[in-house]
Amino acid sequence: MNLDRCKDIIGNIKDKFEVLDYQKEHHEEQGGLDLEYIIFNSPLGRVKLEFISKPVVLDKKTNYSRRIGSDVKVEYVYSEEEKTTKMEAYKWDESSDDWMKIDGGMFEE
Repeated sequence: MNLDRCKDIIGNIKDKFEVLDYQKEHHEEQGGLDLEYIIFNSPLGRVKLEFISKPVVLDKKTNYSRRIGSDVKVEYVYSEEEKTTKMEAYKWDESSDDWMKIDGGMFEE
């Protein structure tokens, strides 16, 4: 999924459904994580879509010592140009009063 497709989905939701909340957040961890979510009323009930965009991991460096009790440190090298984007969907569960993740496998035959 790319950012243009995410914006199309959000635009369609804003046009067709009642939007309850819409937020964009930026976190500096993991090379700059962008989180965008929209909560809306749908025929299924209250639904939350999260769009997570983060830089692609180019390299993983592990620093360690062979001494007993020493720490292991892992450093990630992130791309400055390339980003990966994914979407996660949640449905509000009244009985547990919490968001339940919608499994994409349930739509496959």
